[in-house]
Amino acid sequence: MTAQPLTFTVAGRSLEACWHGAAPDQAPTLVLLHEGLGCVSLWKDFPAALAQRTGCGVLVYSRAGYGHSDPVTLPRLLTYMHDEARDVLPRVLDQANIQTAILVGHSDGASIALIHAATQGDPRIRGAVLTAPHVFTEPMCLDSIREARTAFDDPDTRLREKLGRHHRDVDVAFRGWNDAWLDPGFVAWNLEGFIAGVPCPLLLIQGRDDQYGTAAQLESIEARARVPRRTLWLDNCGHAPHQDCPGETLAGITAFVEELGLAPWPEAPASPGRLTN
Repeated sequence: MTAQPLTFTVAGRSLEACWHGAAPDQAPTLVLLHEGLGCVSLWKDFPAALAQRTGCGVLVYSRAGYGHSDPVTLPRLLTYMHDEARDVLPRVLDQANIQTAILVGHSDGASIALIHAATQGDPRIRGAVLTAPHVFTEPMCLDSIREARTAFDDPDTRLREKLGRHHRDVDVAFRGWNDAWLDPGFVAWNLEGFIAGVPCPLLLIQGRDDQYGTAAQLESIEARARVPRRTLWLDNCGHAPHQDCPGETLAGITAFVEELGLAPWPEAPASPGRLTN
């Protein structure tokens, strides 16, 4: 399956992107939103596998400051996930001519997906997959982020070198995420008030060994959501289920797409009533 490189321009910044699989007028689109240190290339072969398994198109893009997208000025605002969800993502969807979409967010990307679904009233969004989502800060998460800063500054870990293979400006990518989360003001960051406003079905995925979040994150979403939702817990899995458990993650997302009744195209989307609370 051939990947198609794309470029979007939002607020004067160039964003790298890549399309896999069916065109937006031929099938629903899975829109992948990366984590706090992610980008197009760090998804590796997962988007292609997802397109093949689901029959959907898959769009992945690097947010400004990541990958080969244009850089940003630091420090990032502590509202950077809200700003992405409200100001950038809608324009990416417009420029890609997305007609029917499922948001697939990982970590920070999952939080962005939740905010967008809850606040934008976007009829194109028919479901959301939240993988290792954050809806409030936890001490263990902040501890892990501090450990990441130590590793980034230690040349023996080679973390800077590894990330530098994927990011045009590795300091902007790392510091933009790390400094924001470790800002004293970020302790009060909380998305729980958005959860009840999400209008589409949800699939929640988390590894049992996630070093950046506890079960309390998913429990909060499950308790507050007013839509059908499923939860997929993965054993022997850390913060990146698509890397640690790709088979189970692919199967879970594929089943979710099928239950939404969105594939194959061009049949009329069925009611998502087969999903249960």
